[in-house]
Amino acid sequence: MRRRVLGLGAALITLAGLAGCGSSDSGTSGSSSAGGTKTTTVKVGIIPIVDVAPLYLGQQKGFFSSRGIKLEMVAAQGGAAIIPGVVSGQFEFGFSNTTSLMLAQVKKVPVKSVANGAASNGKVGADVTAVMVKKDSPVKTAKDLAGRTVAVNTLQNIGSTTVRESVRKAGGDPSKVKFVEIPFDQMPAAVDDGRVDAAWMGEPAQTVAKAQGARVVASPFAETDPELTVATYFTSTQLTQRNPDLVKKFTEAMNESLEYASAHPDEARQTLTTYTKISGDVLKNLILPSWPTEVDMASLEKLATLSEQDGLFGGQKPDLATLFS
Repeated sequence: MRRRVLGLGAALITLAGLAGCGSSDSGTSGSSSAGGTKTTTVKVGIIPIVDVAPLYLGQQKGFFSSRGIKLEMVAAQGGAAIIPGVVSGQFEFGFSNTTSLMLAQVKKVPVKSVANGAASNGKVGADVTAVMVKKDSPVKTAKDLAGRTVAVNTLQNIGSTTVRESVRKAGGDPSKVKFVEIPFDQMPAAVDDGRVDAAWMGEPAQTVAKAQGARVVASPFAETDPELTVATYFTSTQLTQRNPDLVKKFTEAMNESLEYASAHPDEARQTLTTYTKISGDVLKNLILPSWPTEVDMASLEKLATLSEQDGLFGGQKPDLATLFS
């Protein structure tokens, strides 16, 4: 099998150089439930995109409250910004793309993935991320992105690495793509008014852009690996050591949420109205990712190789088994 279930294995990244960075609490304790179980308020750093719909759906369905967890979601621009918040104790858990977590590990940042987050749905031309251009753009395929400016939400990360792979597979020179950083929600306007030649968009940004006439020229996740594990939920290694029971309960609740969202995609789609402003045709038409409960290790090995090729790891290699299993 390519996939391996995400667990809480004993091998953890050391806290070298970061002792004292985590909070002294494992969450804010609240009132006890009727059964006498103490409720713990848990802050989760997230990106307000379609990928995190299972988290909100699981909250609605009581998968977390039944385990004594009261969720408080805090939005950020990307996983690279969420990681410091988790390590410092600002958040107990966070949602991050897998490249950001690999980067953190090679820099000796004490993080540990505890539950899967989202994966490519494997559909070229209809995946959860896409490179979009204006309707009248001369860019027809990923090969044409060489020599042009492409927006990503975070520089030197999963977006730029997978876009380069799309360009490479299309026969273009990935080293000639210029990347600029723009938040997802600002990308449709940036493409429409010509500030960038193209943008690598998540959802709902790409559906908004399509409504403005934009075209898909590449599906970087699906073209990198149709089963690419895109993001996971993670915590600090300090919390896994200090409060393994809380981590275990969060992981169980998150897995139940992923399974429910996979089985009830219409409910997952509707959940977006609770944490985004999307509605109407955008809500109806946006593309959903895959939400497996297992991480695809082979796809992460490929992503790590491509990231290393891009020079993201400074000559070091991430220990994927320790980080994701």
